[in-house]
Amino acid sequence: MTIMKSAIIETGGKQYRVSPNQSISIEKLPQNKAGDTVVFDKVLLLDDGKELKIGTPYVEGAEVKAVILQEGR
Repeated sequence: MTIMKSAIIETGGKQYRVSPNQSISIEKLPQNKAGDTVVFDKVLLLDDGKELKIGTPYVEGAEVKAVILQEGR
């Protein structure tokens, strides 16, 4: 397992740059609620500080895990 410094993920037809412990707002994820862990497997770019991996279109085997903090409108 590689710990990343930053990544670019794709969800809901949009791309987001994410880093550890960062909060972002994204489109609603069906059948998920606050407290659920979500795995994003559409990773376009992965930077661990030593190596930059760019997907074609996605980085093979890469995933980003996140916890839903709250639901909004």
